[in-house]
Amino acid sequence: MTNAPDFSLAAALAATDDWDDADALEESAVDLDGDLGDDGDADDTDDGSDDGFVSGYADEPDPEEDPTVGAMELAERHQLRRVAQLRTELEDITEVEYRQLRLERVVLVGVWTEGSIADAENSLAELALLAETAGSEVLEAIYQRRQSPDPATYIGRGKVEGLAEIVKVTGADTVICDGELAPSQLRNLEDRLKVKVVDRTALILDIFAQHAKSREGQAQVELAQLTYMKQRLRGWGGNLSRQAGGRVAGGAGIGGRGPGETKIETDRRRINTKIAKLNRDLKQMKVTRDAKRSERRRNQIPSVAIAGYTNAGKSSLLNRLTSAGVLVEDALFATLDPTTRRTTTSDGRVYTVSDTVGFVRHLPHQLVEAFRSTLEEVADADLVLHVVDGSHPDPEGQISAVREVFADIGVKDIPELIVINKADLADPLVIARLRAREPHSVVVSARTGEGIAEALKLVESELPRPTVPFHVLLPYERGDLVNRLHQHGEISSIEHTADGSVVIGHASEALAGELAAYAVSGA
Repeated sequence: MTNAPDFSLAAALAATDDWDDADALEESAVDLDGDLGDDGDADDTDDGSDDGFVSGYADEPDPEEDPTVGAMELAERHQLRRVAQLRTELEDITEVEYRQLRLERVVLVGVWTEGSIADAENSLAELALLAETAGSEVLEAIYQRRQSPDPATYIGRGKVEGLAEIVKVTGADTVICDGELAPSQLRNLEDRLKVKVVDRTALILDIFAQHAKSREGQAQVELAQLTYMKQRLRGWGGNLSRQAGGRVAGGAGIGGRGPGETKIETDRRRINTKIAKLNRDLKQMKVTRDAKRSERRRNQIPSVAIAGYTNAGKSSLLNRLTSAGVLVEDALFATLDPTTRRTTTSDGRVYTVSDTVGFVRHLPHQLVEAFRSTLEEVADADLVLHVVDGSHPDPEGQISAVREVFADIGVKDIPELIVINKADLADPLVIARLRAREPHSVVVSARTGEGIAEALKLVESELPRPTVPFHVLLPYERGDLVNRLHQHGEISSIEHTADGSVVIGHASEALAGELAAYAVSGA
């Protein structure tokens, strides 16, 4: 079944008949001889006049220059985009459910239970951005004021009938609800609306599945999807209630537990087996990540974690601070895989900066659990740069949502610096309000570079400093220790003598232990 226009080979060939027509070519050709003399040479006279010609390539960057990793990833992501009104629909209801290779047309539904009407509208606006990021076209958005969602249909029987009319009139094929629906609510809505129904959790999981690139990120997303899917298995009619048993096990064969097992039980058991395997794989990946962290701890390298709401500009800030070259896109959850870069302070001390996955209101608990090992980068940091979108309609709500996730992953007693980003787009009154609420903050624009120098000074002042004093005489053959002191310690003074370098300063306990053998007596 297809909605594409009829194709005729004869009509297509007829449309190309005049392509080789000499008259058509002659009419469309550019007169290249207009400025040539009789002898065919170009007129070399220069009257000093400006013909207004400007090369289109005058100020363009060289396309042959090596692009950053982020630029290549962004180009790869944009190589395949779904286009509205161009669709190839394949429908087969004999199996589980139909698949449509097209830009989905969706209607958004929300239930307003608390807060102001502005909060409800902001939540639906964010849901619309999530839907567009997932690859859909938003046709309509409605919300209902209720004390609590209806336990059967989420929005109540009367509202379901009105929603069915909207779906029919707009031609929508998907309804997205701004909340996590119970399996019974999903089933009841689909039975009455006759279209696919998706909740907020499934929508976010779909975006994560599209954007995960690393092996660990893909495993984490798959684990979250399977955990979510396990309680929501459904099919056409009684398809999943069929029983399998004996030698005629309906294709189950070896691996079925015995007579009487239904298909839904078999599927759920296979999902549990896959979840167990993913947990084992993630534990092995966690060992590698922990080994890298322990190496940084052993060398006592301070770490800074960039965290915040999705699309607040975390990756742009990382690029500004470290020239990391990671992918930057104006989209929700554009980057999922954490990135760590090494950089130095103005006085030469080494520290690391890590970009983490973005947060969102009502972040699915399946994702929090699956990405716990990645989010531990925040819990283990010496300083958290909490990035806030100053141009967002509700930046205070973003701060509260991120801090809720911080509490879930156990981020406690870690210094936090609020970085109010997008100063070039934000309302000055909003920035003033945020700074009054969050005194320990800095205003920057990662796009223009405004405020970055001030932010770097605050970061350097917040980093832990070595506390053990030392006064040593280092032989010239121990230049490695002098280098480590420059990178991981603080040197107050250094004097080169005939016997070696006399160095005074502060170092970490481990480094001070290595320097003890060269301590100056009586110092």
